[in-house]
Amino acid sequence: MLYPSGFTKGEVIDYYVRVAPALLPHLRGRPLTLKRYPNGADKGHFYEKRCPEHRPDWVDTAPVWSSREDGEIRFCVCNDLPTLVWVAQLASLELHPSLSLAERLEAPTSLAFDLDPGEPATIVECARVGLRLREMFGDLGVECFPKTSGSKGLQLYVPLNTDVTYEATKPYARAVAQLLERETPDEVTSKMTKKLRKGKVFVDWSQNTETKTTVAVYSLRAKDRPTVSTPLEWDEVQRLAGDENPEAVVFEAGDVIERVAEHGDLFAPVLELEQELPGLEALRAS
Repeated sequence: MLYPSGFTKGEVIDYYVRVAPALLPHLRGRPLTLKRYPNGADKGHFYEKRCPEHRPDWVDTAPVWSSREDGEIRFCVCNDLPTLVWVAQLASLELHPSLSLAERLEAPTSLAFDLDPGEPATIVECARVGLRLREMFGDLGVECFPKTSGSKGLQLYVPLNTDVTYEATKPYARAVAQLLERETPDEVTSKMTKKLRKGKVFVDWSQNTETKTTVAVYSLRAKDRPTVSTPLEWDEVQRLAGDENPEAVVFEAGDVIERVAEHGDLFAPVLELEQELPGLEALRAS
């Protein structure tokens, strides 16, 4: 039993097998950090960057330089269904891939914003900030795609799939977050200090770092229930911003299987769409 709600390891594995056609393209070729809960979602966890030595021969790995280790760490790379099942068997409920492909670690394929609400704010306030981001980029012909974090917040990805590096995307994301904060300081903060987040949405720009990972789309989260980081349609974000019902976008494993059957992979364009980042001055003018 891996979830207090009654969700078992067998059900975790079954979910990942069924969602694999949508999930695997978002993991393939990327260094993967495992977040393992061997005794259940409510019993503690540990992060595992170094792919376990007892891994089967058919599990692919990728070398990543670690300044802390003063050497290379071989990360797991989840390229196929057998590897995904093996990872689930390890009780890695959450999957945290890099924004980069292993072959070009310095080049993120997306710009990511993690919108994190400080109580009493909720994902409703995150939706409102997300709509502002969409409008800001949309005015300049750039698309972005929303997903729930599977926890409290909302995440927005701006597909790039170009030669841009973190040296450009990290300060860019920070500047965007600071711009939102200047425009609405009572609603948004770009600062990580937790005491400053009360009642505001923290626009976390720091995920755009080569050494960090972000929870994968379609990944389970380790909560009381098997909630999932779920891609949304913008119409759903619009309704969420107006209806003020945070539960409207809480999706569990079974819900997500049904959504994928109905809509396909709403996050597929994140892997394919090639876009250039607009200049910061253009963003400010928009």
